[in-house]
Amino acid sequence: MTVSLFFKMLTATILSVFTVFTGGVNQVNMIGHRGFSGYYHENTALAFEKAAQYGFCGAETDVRVTSDGVYVTSHNAKIELKDGTELSIADNTYETLTSQPLKFKKTLDEVYLCTFKEYLEIMRDNDLICFIELKGEFNEEQITEIFTMAGEVYELDKCILQSFDFDNLVRAHELFPDLRIMLTYGETDKSYVKCFDYGFSIDADYRVIDEEMVEAFHSRGLEVAAYTANEFLALNYLKSLGVDYVESDRLWGIFA
Repeated sequence: MTVSLFFKMLTATILSVFTVFTGGVNQVNMIGHRGFSGYYHENTALAFEKAAQYGFCGAETDVRVTSDGVYVTSHNAKIELKDGTELSIADNTYETLTSQPLKFKKTLDEVYLCTFKEYLEIMRDNDLICFIELKGEFNEEQITEIFTMAGEVYELDKCILQSFDFDNLVRAHELFPDLRIMLTYGETDKSYVKCFDYGFSIDADYRVIDEEMVEAFHSRGLEVAAYTANEFLALNYLKSLGVDYVESDRLWGIFA
């Protein structure tokens, strides 16, 4: 974090405290990053359920596919089972990947690799926003299957596709023109301008978001999300910029 960004965040926090005491609290949509992952095993059904229970507006997840074609929620390409065995998701069947609970040290809960369908069902049952990040390159058939399932299990207008892979976004846009789409972005070179040709919104690392970026998207009717802001200063800074969504491993009640 640069010194300049720190002072911007500090200033925003001071102004936010003043706003609270003068009765003018602004709201921002808090999205559970990989579910309520600050306290529960990320990208599991339990983490998604707890995100709903504790008041998040939505939950972000990462989608990968097993060797037998099951879509599952995992940020990493490999998972670690309770006995310490590491398995590649792409190289193993869903049955093998769920033969044991996942390894996790923070709580005693036994949780298993979660399917994308199960994630959608939890989001639907709790009326939450779905941030769906595709990890790696997905072909047209896979994208069709994923978002056809999303529409059948839940509603497409409650889903927002995200990916670092711009080609994934273009393919999805061609297949599902009405799908809300965000470029996952962590650069500082303003290459995000390519989003404007397609009408894509942005989900950016909070450390690279500034007033210019927010204005560029909002002036075109596009949305701005920020990841992954866990500190009080960062949350206040993003609120002051007027972002639409903040992804966080934690939940600060004032921002719910």
